[in-house]
Amino acid sequence: MRIHHVAIIASDYERSRDFYVRVLGCTVIREVFREARQSWKCDLAIPGDSACIELFSFPNPPPRVSNPEAAGLRHLAFATKDLAATLKHLEHCGVAYEAVRVDEYTGAKFTFFKDPDGLPLELYEVQ
Repeated sequence: MRIHHVAIIASDYERSRDFYVRVLGCTVIREVFREARQSWKCDLAIPGDSACIELFSFPNPPPRVSNPEAAGLRHLAFATKDLAATLKHLEHCGVAYEAVRVDEYTGAKFTFFKDPDGLPLELYEVQ
């Protein structure tokens, strides 16, 4: 029917929680510490979407392979109505991003940036 959630494991839970809430504008739905796993689980609402992000912490998670790109999930893309304004917000928050490109098939503008753990994220302008 639709994507319900995307799960992300953070190497530094507080840093990633701050990034997804302060920089990307997600709101905390619920946050719990799971004693048996020594792990945080935070459900984050994505602005304007019914899907959410599950942000986890685990003791000593191995790093994700991002470069070179490996098989599996490539990136998470967020829609924006105003890419230029969203990029100004990223700049204000000190987040670097790649040069804006144009999708040769749709004509839409898009760019990539990374979360605190180097997870590739995309901004895709929709009308």
